[in-house]
Amino acid sequence: MSGPDDLLRVEGIRKAFPGVLALDGVDFALRRGEVHVLLGENGAGKSTLIKVLSGAHRPDSGRILVDGHEVRIHGAQDAERLGIATIHQEFTLVPDLTVAENIFLGRQPRRFGLIDRTRMEADAAVLLARVGVDVPPHARVRELGIARLQMVEIAKALSLDARVLIMDEPTAVLTSEEVDKLFTIVRSLRADGVGVVFITHHLEEIAALGDRVTVLRDGRSVDQVPASTPEDELVRLMVGRGIDQQYPRERPDVGAPLLSVRGLTRDGVFHDVGFEVRAGEVVGLAGLVGAGRTEVARAVFGADRYDSGEVEVLGARLPRHDVNAAMGAGIGLVPEDRKGQGLVLDASVQENLGLVTLRSATRAGLVDRRGQRVAAARIAEELGVRMAGLGQQVRTLSGGNQQKVVIGKWLLAETKVLILDEPTRGIDVGAKVEIYRLINELTASGHAVLMISSDLPEVLGMSDRVLVMAQGRIAGELPAHRATQEAVMELAVGAAPAAAPAPHEEEGSRGH
Repeated sequence: MSGPDDLLRVEGIRKAFPGVLALDGVDFALRRGEVHVLLGENGAGKSTLIKVLSGAHRPDSGRILVDGHEVRIHGAQDAERLGIATIHQEFTLVPDLTVAENIFLGRQPRRFGLIDRTRMEADAAVLLARVGVDVPPHARVRELGIARLQMVEIAKALSLDARVLIMDEPTAVLTSEEVDKLFTIVRSLRADGVGVVFITHHLEEIAALGDRVTVLRDGRSVDQVPASTPEDELVRLMVGRGIDQQYPRERPDVGAPLLSVRGLTRDGVFHDVGFEVRAGEVVGLAGLVGAGRTEVARAVFGADRYDSGEVEVLGARLPRHDVNAAMGAGIGLVPEDRKGQGLVLDASVQENLGLVTLRSATRAGLVDRRGQRVAAARIAEELGVRMAGLGQQVRTLSGGNQQKVVIGKWLLAETKVLILDEPTRGIDVGAKVEIYRLINELTASGHAVLMISSDLPEVLGMSDRVLVMAQGRIAGELPAHRATQEAVMELAVGAAPAAAPAPHEEEGSRGH
Protein backbone atom coordinates (compact mmCIF):
# COMPACT_ATOMS: atom_id res chain seq x y z
CA MET A 1 0.00 0.00 0.00
CA SER A 2 2.92 2.36 0.59
CA GLY A 3 4.66 4.36 -2.11
CA PRO A 4 7.11 7.20 -2.62
CA ASP A 5 4.28 9.69 -3.21
CA ASP A 6 2.44 8.82 0.03
CA LEU A 7 1.72 11.94 2.05
CA LEU A 8 -0.11 10.06 4.75
CA ARG A 9 -0.26 6.40 5.63
CA VAL A 10 -1.92 4.48 8.45
CA GLU A 11 -1.10 0.86 9.23
CA GLY A 12 -3.10 -1.48 11.43
CA ILE A 13 -4.95 1.27 13.29
CA ARG A 14 -7.08 -0.11 16.10
CA LYS A 15 -9.44 1.85 18.38
CA ALA A 16 -11.89 0.45 20.90
CA PHE A 17 -14.50 2.11 23.09
CA PRO A 18 -16.46 0.42 25.90
CA GLY A 19 -18.43 -2.34 24.20
CA VAL A 20 -17.47 -1.25 20.68
CA LEU A 21 -14.46 -2.07 18.48
CA ALA A 22 -14.59 0.98 16.18
CA LEU A 23 -11.41 0.34 14.17
CA ASP A 24 -9.94 -3.13 13.77
CA GLY A 25 -6.62 -2.94 11.94
CA VAL A 26 -7.35 -0.26 9.32
CA ASP A 27 -4.82 0.39 6.53
CA PHE A 28 -5.05 3.52 4.38
CA ALA A 29 -2.69 5.61 2.25
CA LEU A 30 -3.07 9.05 0.67
CA ARG A 31 -0.81 10.28 -2.15
CA ARG A 32 0.19 13.80 -3.06
CA GLY A 33 -2.24 15.36 -5.51
CA GLU A 34 -4.89 12.67 -4.99
CA VAL A 35 -8.57 12.65 -4.07
CA HIS A 36 -8.98 9.45 -2.06
CA VAL A 37 -12.59 8.56 -1.24
CA LEU A 38 -13.28 6.92 2.11
CA LEU A 39 -16.44 4.87 1.71
CA GLY A 40 -18.53 2.83 4.12
CA GLU A 41 -21.87 2.55 5.86
CA ASN A 42 -22.62 4.66 8.92
CA GLY A 43 -20.87 2.89 11.76
CA ALA A 44 -18.18 1.43 9.50
CA GLY A 45 -15.44 3.45 11.23
CA LYS A 46 -14.99 6.48 8.95
CA SER A 47 -15.65 9.09 11.65
CA THR A 48 -13.38 7.35 14.14
CA LEU A 49 -10.55 7.21 11.60
CA ILE A 50 -10.99 10.93 10.87
CA LYS A 51 -10.86 11.72 14.58
CA VAL A 52 -7.67 9.69 14.93
CA LEU A 53 -6.07 11.65 12.08
CA SER A 54 -7.27 15.01 13.42
CA GLY A 55 -6.04 14.31 16.95
CA ALA A 56 -9.43 13.94 18.66
CA HIS A 57 -8.80 10.22 19.43
CA ARG A 58 -5.57 8.37 20.12
CA PRO A 59 -5.34 4.93 18.52
CA ASP A 60 -4.86 1.90 20.78
CA SER A 61 -2.35 0.41 18.34
CA GLY A 62 -1.02 0.81 14.81
CA ARG A 63 1.12 3.46 13.12
CA ILE A 64 0.54 6.82 11.42
CA LEU A 65 3.20 7.99 8.98
CA VAL A 66 3.54 11.41 7.33
CA ASP A 67 6.10 11.66 4.52
CA GLY A 68 7.29 8.18 5.53
CA HIS A 69 8.06 9.15 9.14
CA GLU A 70 6.07 7.75 12.05
CA VAL A 71 4.25 10.48 13.98
CA ARG A 72 2.10 10.86 17.10
CA ILE A 73 -1.04 13.00 16.84
CA HIS A 74 -2.13 13.88 20.37
CA GLY A 75 -4.33 16.85 19.56
CA ALA A 76 -5.50 19.36 16.95
CA GLN A 77 -2.26 21.34 17.21
CA ASP A 78 -0.20 18.25 16.32
CA ALA A 79 -2.43 17.67 13.27
CA GLU A 80 -2.09 21.31 12.18
CA ARG A 81 1.69 21.19 12.61
CA LEU A 82 1.79 18.14 10.33
CA GLY A 83 -0.36 19.89 7.71
CA ILE A 84 -3.55 17.88 8.34
CA ALA A 85 -6.80 19.90 8.30
CA THR A 86 -10.31 18.53 8.71
CA ILE A 87 -13.60 20.04 7.55
CA HIS A 88 -16.31 18.34 9.62
CA GLN A 89 -20.01 18.07 8.77
CA GLU A 90 -20.76 20.49 11.60
CA PHE A 91 -18.77 23.64 10.90
CA THR A 92 -16.39 24.93 13.59
CA LEU A 93 -16.74 28.63 12.73
CA VAL A 94 -17.71 31.25 15.32
CA PRO A 95 -20.89 33.00 14.07
CA ASP A 96 -20.29 36.41 15.69
CA LEU A 97 -16.73 36.80 14.36
CA THR A 98 -15.81 38.01 10.88
CA VAL A 99 -14.65 35.75 8.07
CA ALA A 100 -11.05 36.94 8.49
CA GLU A 101 -11.17 36.45 12.27
CA ASN A 102 -12.42 32.90 11.80
CA ILE A 103 -9.77 32.04 9.23
CA PHE A 104 -6.93 33.17 11.50
CA LEU A 105 -8.57 32.40 14.87
CA GLY A 106 -5.80 32.03 17.45
CA ARG A 107 -3.16 32.92 14.86
CA GLN A 108 -3.98 36.57 14.09
CA PRO A 109 -1.05 38.58 12.67
CA ARG A 110 0.15 41.24 15.10
CA ARG A 111 1.89 44.57 14.86
CA PHE A 112 3.31 46.32 17.93
CA GLY A 113 1.50 43.73 20.07
CA LEU A 114 -1.93 44.50 18.55
CA ILE A 115 -3.90 42.50 15.99
CA ASP A 116 -3.00 43.78 12.52
CA ARG A 117 -6.50 43.83 11.01
CA THR A 118 -5.38 45.32 7.69
CA ARG A 119 -2.91 42.50 7.08
CA MET A 120 -5.32 39.85 8.41
CA GLU A 121 -8.09 40.92 6.04
CA ALA A 122 -5.66 41.22 3.11
CA ASP A 123 -4.34 37.69 3.76
CA ALA A 124 -7.90 36.41 4.12
CA ALA A 125 -8.86 38.02 0.80
CA VAL A 126 -6.05 36.11 -0.95
CA LEU A 127 -7.23 32.80 0.52
CA LEU A 128 -10.88 33.50 -0.32
CA ALA A 129 -9.90 34.32 -3.90
CA ARG A 130 -8.00 31.03 -4.11
CA VAL A 131 -11.15 29.07 -3.25
CA GLY A 132 -13.22 31.23 -5.58
CA VAL A 133 -15.70 32.69 -3.10
CA ASP A 134 -16.86 36.29 -3.27
CA VAL A 135 -17.15 37.13 0.43
CA PRO A 136 -15.79 40.30 2.10
CA PRO A 137 -13.22 39.37 4.80
CA HIS A 138 -15.01 41.73 7.23
CA ALA A 139 -18.42 40.01 6.79
CA ARG A 140 -19.88 38.29 9.86
CA VAL A 141 -19.98 34.53 9.51
CA ARG A 142 -23.61 34.36 10.71
CA GLU A 143 -24.62 36.25 7.54
CA LEU A 144 -23.34 33.51 5.21
CA GLY A 145 -25.18 30.58 3.65
CA ILE A 146 -24.06 26.95 3.91
CA ALA A 147 -22.05 26.90 0.67
CA ARG A 148 -20.06 30.01 1.60
CA LEU A 149 -19.46 28.71 5.12
CA GLN A 150 -17.89 25.64 3.58
CA MET A 151 -15.61 27.74 1.36
CA VAL A 152 -14.52 29.72 4.44
CA GLU A 153 -13.67 26.42 6.16
CA ILE A 154 -11.53 25.45 3.15
CA ALA A 155 -9.82 28.87 3.19
CA LYS A 156 -9.11 28.36 6.90
CA ALA A 157 -7.55 24.96 6.14
CA LEU A 158 -5.35 26.53 3.45
CA SER A 159 -4.22 29.21 5.90
CA LEU A 160 -2.69 26.36 7.91
CA ASP A 161 -0.65 25.32 4.83
CA ALA A 162 -2.63 22.07 4.86
CA ARG A 163 -1.14 19.35 2.70
CA VAL A 164 -3.81 16.85 3.76
CA LEU A 165 -7.41 18.05 3.62
CA ILE A 166 -10.09 15.77 5.07
CA MET A 167 -13.64 16.60 3.90
CA ASP A 168 -16.49 14.85 5.73
CA GLU A 169 -19.71 14.80 3.68
CA PRO A 170 -19.04 18.24 2.14
CA THR A 171 -21.84 17.98 -0.44
CA ALA A 172 -24.63 16.82 1.88
CA VAL A 173 -26.44 20.19 2.01
CA LEU A 174 -25.28 21.79 -1.26
CA THR A 175 -27.24 22.41 -4.45
CA SER A 176 -25.96 20.87 -7.70
CA GLU A 177 -24.45 24.22 -8.74
CA GLU A 178 -22.66 24.54 -5.40
CA VAL A 179 -21.39 20.96 -5.70
CA ASP A 180 -19.93 21.74 -9.14
CA LYS A 181 -18.14 24.77 -7.69
CA LEU A 182 -16.79 22.74 -4.79
CA PHE A 183 -15.50 20.06 -7.17
CA THR A 184 -13.68 22.73 -9.19
CA ILE A 185 -11.93 23.91 -6.01
CA VAL A 186 -11.02 20.36 -4.97
CA ARG A 187 -9.55 19.66 -8.41
CA SER A 188 -7.51 22.86 -8.13
CA LEU A 189 -6.17 21.76 -4.74
CA ARG A 190 -5.30 18.34 -6.19
CA ALA A 191 -3.37 20.04 -9.00
CA ASP A 192 -1.42 21.98 -6.33
CA GLY A 193 -0.33 18.70 -4.73
CA VAL A 194 -2.77 18.68 -1.81
CA GLY A 195 -3.98 15.23 -0.80
CA VAL A 196 -7.74 15.17 -0.22
CA VAL A 197 -9.60 12.54 1.83
CA PHE A 198 -13.20 12.79 0.60
CA ILE A 199 -16.14 11.17 2.41
CA THR A 200 -19.48 10.94 0.65
CA HIS A 201 -22.63 8.83 0.53
CA HIS A 202 -23.39 9.95 -3.03
CA LEU A 203 -21.91 7.17 -5.13
CA GLU A 204 -22.18 9.17 -8.37
CA GLU A 205 -19.68 11.70 -6.95
CA ILE A 206 -16.93 9.10 -6.64
CA ALA A 207 -16.17 8.63 -10.34
CA ALA A 208 -16.67 12.36 -10.99
CA LEU A 209 -14.02 13.47 -8.48
CA GLY A 210 -12.09 10.59 -6.96
CA ASP A 211 -8.88 8.77 -7.90
CA ARG A 212 -9.00 5.81 -5.52
CA VAL A 213 -11.49 4.41 -3.00
CA THR A 214 -10.84 2.67 0.31
CA VAL A 215 -13.90 0.81 1.60
CA LEU A 216 -14.44 0.34 5.35
CA ARG A 217 -16.80 -2.25 6.77
CA ASP A 218 -17.27 -3.12 10.45
CA GLY A 219 -14.14 -1.19 11.40
CA ARG A 220 -11.91 -2.89 8.85
CA SER A 221 -10.48 -1.73 5.52
CA VAL A 222 -11.89 -4.42 3.22
CA ASP A 223 -10.56 -3.23 -0.15
CA GLN A 224 -8.97 -0.44 -2.14
CA VAL A 225 -10.30 0.04 -5.68
CA PRO A 226 -10.17 2.62 -8.50
CA ALA A 227 -12.78 5.40 -8.40
CA SER A 228 -14.10 4.08 -11.74
CA THR A 229 -15.36 0.91 -10.00
CA PRO A 230 -19.07 0.35 -10.85
CA GLU A 231 -21.53 1.47 -8.19
CA ASP A 232 -22.98 -2.04 -7.78
CA GLU A 233 -19.54 -3.34 -6.82
CA LEU A 234 -18.97 -0.46 -4.39
CA VAL A 235 -22.29 -1.24 -2.72
CA ARG A 236 -21.35 -4.93 -2.46
CA LEU A 237 -18.03 -4.01 -0.81
CA MET A 238 -19.75 -1.61 1.62
CA VAL A 239 -22.50 -3.88 2.88
CA GLY A 240 -20.95 -7.30 2.27
CA ARG A 241 -23.80 -8.37 0.03
CA GLY A 242 -25.31 -7.42 -3.29
CA ILE A 243 -28.34 -5.15 -3.37
CA ASP A 244 -30.28 -6.49 -6.32
CA GLN A 245 -32.99 -3.89 -6.07
CA GLN A 246 -32.07 -0.52 -4.63
CA TYR A 247 -35.71 0.58 -4.27
CA PRO A 248 -37.58 -2.54 -3.11
CA ARG A 249 -41.07 -1.04 -3.33
CA GLU A 250 -43.86 -3.50 -2.66
CA ARG A 251 -47.21 -2.12 -3.76
CA PRO A 252 -50.07 -3.38 -1.55
CA ASP A 253 -53.74 -2.82 -2.25
CA VAL A 254 -54.75 0.81 -1.75
CA GLY A 255 -57.59 1.58 0.64
CA ALA A 256 -59.65 4.61 1.62
CA PRO A 257 -58.18 8.14 1.90
CA LEU A 258 -56.50 8.67 5.26
CA LEU A 259 -55.25 12.22 4.59
CA SER A 260 -57.16 14.78 2.52
CA VAL A 261 -55.82 18.28 1.86
CA ARG A 262 -57.97 20.86 0.01
CA GLY A 263 -57.20 24.42 -1.04
CA LEU A 264 -54.29 24.82 1.38
CA THR A 265 -52.93 28.37 1.02
CA ARG A 266 -50.38 30.49 2.80
CA ASP A 267 -49.91 33.88 1.18
CA GLY A 268 -46.57 34.15 -0.60
CA VAL A 269 -45.54 30.56 0.20
CA PHE A 270 -48.00 28.05 -1.31
CA HIS A 271 -51.39 28.36 -2.98
CA ASP A 272 -54.44 26.12 -3.47
CA VAL A 273 -52.61 22.89 -2.65
CA GLY A 274 -54.81 19.80 -2.66
CA PHE A 275 -54.17 16.04 -2.60
CA GLU A 276 -55.12 12.76 -0.94
CA VAL A 277 -53.01 9.97 0.49
CA ARG A 278 -54.73 6.59 0.83
CA ALA A 279 -54.13 3.66 3.14
CA GLY A 280 -51.33 1.47 1.81
CA GLU A 281 -49.97 4.21 -0.45
CA VAL A 282 -46.71 6.13 -0.75
CA VAL A 283 -47.23 9.52 -2.37
CA GLY A 284 -44.03 11.29 -3.37
CA LEU A 285 -43.80 15.08 -3.24
CA ALA A 286 -41.14 16.27 -5.69
CA GLY A 287 -39.94 19.69 -6.86
CA LEU A 288 -37.01 22.04 -6.83
CA VAL A 289 -35.63 23.63 -3.67
CA GLY A 290 -37.96 26.48 -2.72
CA ALA A 291 -41.03 24.96 -4.37
CA GLY A 292 -42.86 24.86 -1.03
CA ARG A 293 -42.82 21.12 -0.25
CA THR A 294 -41.53 21.31 3.32
CA GLU A 295 -43.74 24.31 4.07
CA VAL A 296 -46.85 22.37 3.00
CA ALA A 297 -45.82 19.36 5.11
CA ARG A 298 -45.30 21.52 8.20
CA ALA A 299 -48.67 23.21 7.66
CA VAL A 300 -50.43 19.83 7.35
CA PHE A 301 -48.76 18.74 10.61
CA GLY A 302 -49.89 21.96 12.32
CA ALA A 303 -46.34 23.24 12.92
CA ASP A 304 -46.84 26.29 10.66
CA ARG A 305 -49.91 28.41 10.06
CA TYR A 306 -51.89 28.60 6.83
CA ASP A 307 -54.42 31.20 5.71
CA SER A 308 -57.10 29.04 4.13
CA GLY A 309 -57.91 25.48 3.17
CA GLU A 310 -58.70 22.23 4.97
CA VAL A 311 -56.79 19.23 6.32
CA GLU A 312 -58.77 16.08 7.13
CA VAL A 313 -57.76 12.72 8.60
CA LEU A 314 -60.32 9.94 8.04
CA GLY A 315 -62.90 12.60 7.17
CA ALA A 316 -62.42 14.61 10.37
CA ARG A 317 -61.28 18.20 9.84
CA LEU A 318 -58.27 19.33 11.87
CA PRO A 319 -57.97 22.76 13.48
CA ARG A 320 -55.29 25.00 12.00
CA HIS A 321 -51.83 25.36 13.52
CA ASP A 322 -52.41 22.70 16.17
CA VAL A 323 -49.67 20.05 16.37
CA ASN A 324 -51.36 18.24 19.25
CA ALA A 325 -54.58 17.87 17.25
CA ALA A 326 -52.63 16.55 14.24
CA MET A 327 -50.76 14.04 16.41
CA GLY A 328 -53.98 13.03 18.12
CA ALA A 329 -55.57 12.37 14.73
CA GLY A 330 -52.65 10.13 13.75
CA ILE A 331 -50.28 12.36 11.73
CA GLY A 332 -46.53 12.09 12.33
CA LEU A 333 -43.73 14.17 10.83
CA VAL A 334 -40.11 13.05 10.37
CA PRO A 335 -38.49 16.43 9.68
CA GLU A 336 -35.75 17.25 7.20
CA ASP A 337 -33.46 18.36 10.05
CA ARG A 338 -33.56 15.24 12.20
CA LYS A 339 -30.87 16.48 14.61
CA GLY A 340 -32.33 19.94 15.11
CA GLN A 341 -36.05 19.11 15.08
CA GLY A 342 -36.53 15.34 15.31
CA LEU A 343 -34.31 14.32 18.22
CA VAL A 344 -33.17 15.40 21.66
CA LEU A 345 -29.51 14.64 21.04
CA ASP A 346 -28.38 14.56 24.67
CA ALA A 347 -31.21 12.22 25.67
CA SER A 348 -31.11 8.43 25.44
CA VAL A 349 -32.55 6.17 22.76
CA GLN A 350 -35.33 5.17 25.15
CA GLU A 351 -36.21 8.78 26.01
CA ASN A 352 -36.33 9.78 22.33
CA LEU A 353 -38.50 6.82 21.36
CA GLY A 354 -40.93 7.78 24.13
CA LEU A 355 -41.23 11.48 23.29
CA VAL A 356 -44.54 11.26 21.41
CA THR A 357 -46.20 8.83 23.83
CA LEU A 358 -44.99 10.52 27.02
CA ARG A 359 -48.34 12.21 27.69
CA SER A 360 -50.41 9.05 27.20
CA ALA A 361 -47.98 7.09 29.41
CA THR A 362 -48.45 9.51 32.32
CA ARG A 363 -50.96 8.79 35.06
CA ALA A 364 -51.53 11.15 38.01
CA GLY A 365 -48.34 12.97 37.13
CA LEU A 366 -46.21 9.81 37.06
CA VAL A 367 -44.67 8.31 33.92
CA ASP A 368 -45.02 4.56 33.38
CA ARG A 369 -41.27 4.15 32.88
CA ARG A 370 -41.37 0.36 32.79
CA GLY A 371 -44.05 0.40 30.10
CA GLN A 372 -42.09 3.00 28.14
CA ARG A 373 -38.93 0.90 28.38
CA VAL A 374 -40.67 -2.30 27.23
CA ALA A 375 -42.25 -0.48 24.28
CA ALA A 376 -38.97 1.22 23.34
CA ALA A 377 -37.09 -2.10 23.47
CA ARG A 378 -39.68 -3.73 21.22
CA ILE A 379 -39.63 -1.00 18.57
CA ALA A 380 -35.82 -0.70 18.63
CA GLU A 381 -35.53 -4.43 18.01
CA GLU A 382 -38.14 -4.36 15.24
CA LEU A 383 -36.30 -1.51 13.49
CA GLY A 384 -32.86 -3.04 14.02
CA VAL A 385 -31.42 0.02 15.78
CA ARG A 386 -27.71 -0.65 16.27
CA MET A 387 -26.85 0.56 19.76
CA ALA A 388 -25.03 -0.42 22.93
CA GLY A 389 -28.35 -0.24 24.81
CA LEU A 390 -31.51 1.83 25.30
CA GLY A 391 -29.56 4.17 27.59
CA GLN A 392 -27.09 5.16 24.85
CA GLN A 393 -27.10 8.86 24.01
CA VAL A 394 -28.76 9.43 20.62
CA ARG A 395 -26.06 11.83 19.41
CA THR A 396 -23.58 8.92 19.45
CA LEU A 397 -25.62 6.83 16.98
CA SER A 398 -24.92 6.78 13.24
CA GLY A 399 -27.16 8.85 10.96
CA GLY A 400 -29.15 5.83 9.77
CA ASN A 401 -29.82 4.66 13.32
CA GLN A 402 -30.80 8.18 14.40
CA GLN A 403 -33.34 8.20 11.57
CA LYS A 404 -34.74 4.86 12.73
CA VAL A 405 -35.24 6.36 16.20
CA VAL A 406 -37.10 9.37 14.73
CA ILE A 407 -39.40 7.04 12.77
CA GLY A 408 -39.70 4.65 15.71
CA LYS A 409 -41.22 7.24 18.03
CA TRP A 410 -44.09 7.69 15.57
CA LEU A 411 -44.61 3.93 15.23
CA LEU A 412 -44.98 3.72 19.01
CA ALA A 413 -47.68 6.39 18.74
CA GLU A 414 -49.58 4.22 16.22
CA THR A 415 -49.42 6.93 13.59
CA LYS A 416 -51.79 6.53 10.63
CA VAL A 417 -50.17 9.03 8.23
CA LEU A 418 -46.41 9.45 8.31
CA ILE A 419 -44.86 12.45 6.56
CA LEU A 420 -41.21 11.80 5.70
CA ASP A 421 -39.19 14.89 4.74
CA GLU A 422 -35.86 13.87 3.10
CA PRO A 423 -35.92 10.52 4.96
CA THR A 424 -32.55 9.23 3.69
CA ARG A 425 -30.49 12.44 3.43
CA GLY A 426 -26.99 11.91 4.80
CA ILE A 427 -27.29 8.15 5.43
CA ASP A 428 -25.49 5.38 3.60
CA VAL A 429 -26.86 3.05 0.95
CA GLY A 430 -27.30 0.09 3.30
CA ALA A 431 -29.28 2.14 5.82
CA LYS A 432 -31.35 3.62 2.97
CA VAL A 433 -32.53 0.17 1.93
CA GLU A 434 -33.51 -0.54 5.54
CA ILE A 435 -35.59 2.67 5.59
CA TYR A 436 -37.25 1.64 2.30
CA ARG A 437 -38.12 -1.77 3.74
CA LEU A 438 -39.64 -0.02 6.75
CA ILE A 439 -41.78 2.13 4.42
CA ASN A 440 -42.99 -1.07 2.75
CA GLU A 441 -43.92 -2.57 6.12
CA LEU A 442 -45.84 0.58 7.06
CA THR A 443 -47.94 0.63 3.90
CA ALA A 444 -48.48 -3.15 3.99
CA SER A 445 -50.06 -2.72 7.43
CA GLY A 446 -52.43 -0.01 6.17
CA HIS A 447 -50.53 3.17 6.97
CA ALA A 448 -50.15 6.04 4.49
CA VAL A 449 -46.84 7.74 3.69
CA LEU A 450 -46.25 11.19 2.20
CA MET A 451 -42.58 11.33 1.19
CA ILE A 452 -40.70 14.51 0.30
CA SER A 453 -37.33 13.92 -1.33
CA SER A 454 -34.87 15.82 -3.51
CA ASP A 455 -33.42 12.46 -4.61
CA LEU A 456 -35.39 11.87 -7.81
CA PRO A 457 -34.49 8.18 -8.22
CA GLU A 458 -35.72 7.64 -4.66
CA VAL A 459 -39.03 9.41 -5.35
CA LEU A 460 -39.57 7.43 -8.55
CA GLY A 461 -38.50 4.13 -7.03
CA MET A 462 -40.64 4.28 -3.90
CA SER A 463 -43.77 6.27 -4.82
CA ASP A 464 -47.10 4.92 -6.07
CA ARG A 465 -47.95 8.44 -7.26
CA VAL A 466 -45.77 11.52 -7.59
CA LEU A 467 -47.04 15.06 -6.97
CA VAL A 468 -44.77 17.74 -8.40
CA MET A 469 -44.67 21.21 -6.83
CA ALA A 470 -43.48 24.37 -8.55
CA GLN A 471 -43.67 27.93 -7.26
CA GLY A 472 -45.87 26.94 -4.31
CA ARG A 473 -48.47 25.03 -6.37
CA ILE A 474 -49.14 21.44 -7.38
CA ALA A 475 -47.93 21.52 -10.98
CA GLY A 476 -49.06 18.00 -11.80
CA GLU A 477 -49.54 14.41 -10.69
CA LEU A 478 -47.86 11.36 -12.24
CA PRO A 479 -48.79 7.70 -11.62
CA ALA A 480 -45.83 5.40 -11.02
CA HIS A 481 -45.83 3.98 -14.56
CA ARG A 482 -45.58 7.47 -16.12
CA ALA A 483 -43.23 9.04 -13.60
CA THR A 484 -39.78 9.56 -15.14
CA GLN A 485 -37.03 12.00 -14.23
CA GLU A 486 -37.77 13.92 -17.43
CA ALA A 487 -41.51 14.11 -16.72
CA VAL A 488 -40.95 15.29 -13.13
CA MET A 489 -38.39 17.92 -14.13
CA GLU A 490 -40.59 19.21 -16.94
CA LEU A 491 -43.33 19.92 -14.40
CA ALA A 492 -40.90 21.25 -11.78
CA VAL A 493 -39.27 23.84 -14.03
CA GLY A 494 -41.97 24.63 -16.55
CA ALA A 495 -45.12 24.88 -14.54
CA ALA A 496 -45.43 28.56 -13.80
CA PRO A 497 -49.06 29.35 -12.97
CA ALA A 498 -50.95 30.48 -16.03
CA ALA A 499 -51.70 34.18 -16.11
CA ALA A 500 -55.32 35.21 -15.83
CA PRO A 501 -56.88 35.91 -19.26
CA ALA A 502 -57.33 39.49 -20.33
CA PRO A 503 -60.93 40.77 -20.17
CA HIS A 504 -61.35 40.54 -23.96
CA GLU A 505 -59.93 37.01 -24.13
CA GLU A 506 -62.37 34.16 -24.75
CA GLU A 507 -62.22 31.23 -22.32
CA GLY A 508 -61.71 28.84 -25.21
CA SER A 509 -58.80 30.81 -26.64
CA ARG A 510 -56.44 29.84 -23.82
CA GLY A 511 -53.92 27.34 -25.11
CA HIS A 512 -52.02 24.49 -23.64
